[in-house]
Amino acid sequence: MKIMRAAVFAALSICLSGLPSWAQDITLRSPDGAVEINGLLLGFDGEFYRVQTRYGELSIDGSGVQCEGPGCPNLTEFVAEVSISGAAGMADVLMPALLDGFALRNGFKVARYSHDRTHFTYEFSDPDSGAALARFHLRAATSAEGFADLLANEADIAMSLREIREAEARLGYEAGLGNLRGKNRSRVVALDALVPVVAAGNPVTRISARDLALVFAGQITNWQDIGGPDAPIAVHVPQRDTGLLEALEDLLIQPANVALSDAVVEHAQMAALVSAVQRDPFAIGMATHSSARSASVLPLSGGCGFGIHASRRAIKTEDYPLNAPMFLYLPARRLPKMARDFLAYMRGPAAQIVIRRAGFVDQSPEEITVAQQGERFANAIAQAGQAVPLEDLQSIVARLGQHSRLTTTFRFQPGVSALDAQSRSNAQQLARALELGTYDGRELVFVGFSDGAGSAEANREIALRRANAVKTAVLAAAENADTTRLAIAVEAYGEALPMACDESAWGRQVNRRVEIWLR
Repeated sequence: MKIMRAAVFAALSICLSGLPSWAQDITLRSPDGAVEINGLLLGFDGEFYRVQTRYGELSIDGSGVQCEGPGCPNLTEFVAEVSISGAAGMADVLMPALLDGFALRNGFKVARYSHDRTHFTYEFSDPDSGAALARFHLRAATSAEGFADLLANEADIAMSLREIREAEARLGYEAGLGNLRGKNRSRVVALDALVPVVAAGNPVTRISARDLALVFAGQITNWQDIGGPDAPIAVHVPQRDTGLLEALEDLLIQPANVALSDAVVEHAQMAALVSAVQRDPFAIGMATHSSARSASVLPLSGGCGFGIHASRRAIKTEDYPLNAPMFLYLPARRLPKMARDFLAYMRGPAAQIVIRRAGFVDQSPEEITVAQQGERFANAIAQAGQAVPLEDLQSIVARLGQHSRLTTTFRFQPGVSALDAQSRSNAQQLARALELGTYDGRELVFVGFSDGAGSAEANREIALRRANAVKTAVLAAAENADTTRLAIAVEAYGEALPMACDESAWGRQVNRRVEIWLR
């Protein structure tokens, strides 16, 4: 894996040393001739020219200049060209579904042209005149190749099944793309999760995250060691150069301080992985929630009796710990208006319906009543003891019993107080809902919880600080919201309502959260 990444980075260094092969000389001149700019045209979005000049890269308003030279675009028949590259898991299903939905919503005529196995184009045109309006060029590759294309200026948008690596972000900064880890440089389009799948009839009904990691590391090799028959375990994983396998290593393998076994069977296609596991009674594989509908999925468990299923709601709330958000990474420059409109559409309710129908988990907030949360309250009562007396649970019910929990939940990166990627997206979604007045006339409560490490009082203080920090971040993002139209409160209950066992690192991380409750 390290050798492959080094090769990608070396290739990027070569690509970034030059300009795009299609760049051509142009001259931009003001109407009075007082200002003249010469350079290579890097792009035109219908409104602004992007030009490489001796002063560096400049963006120039096209309404104030005249363009001269062979590279000048046709202003009267401008067609937006947008290149999107990266994870095949997004390019094959999710993005086509969203492009079709965007075209339908806007009344565009749409046509798809396949160029080869990995390259295809969606062309939008005017339904009356037939004139082309935009072309979205997609390349189905890997997350790493999507970042490589973005850094090499060969893609406008990168698709990824994982967050950008530090080395990739550093290369982007050196290439003049700014901080690709910064605010508004990425967004979560849809949600998925990694789930362990087995053949129907396998007697193992759940597995701990620790044991699962040891299976994929080759340290547990017989089903008998995890409650199954005396038979060797065949392990199946996504292909090594995919974002899904890298996400598996980030979420499961590395936290267990082990390494992925060399004896695993790799699959380029998720359907092939699921099919192989279904045919082998002694196999286990790591699939995506979206692809595992016909397979037997094992819930994750811990020694304290908790079992976490990868349900749609558990993925939305991140109660299920092996979530795999689907990212788009954006350049620090202006995209064509059609691309900006498409990005805006993907955040709206119409796109969330498309995402769900395509088999992925959308980000539309859902309300979960207390009655629908019986299992986790039952687990909390069962775990109540000296640190968390029953009176604490009764106070939660007294305060929130008439409220509903929103699936919008906030969790944090391991070892730090910063929000994780899905939670950063949740903050933007909640801020937008506040600006639209979605919760006007209601009470919105930021409720902090912690893991069980430390004293109960200290954990309540930590949970309260996190809840206040999330509230401050959301309200800061909701610049146009009228917060006088709703009641906003903050509560903290420390370790009183655990979602997972504190005996493991991932369990403690799941328990550290800020929930949103509504009445």
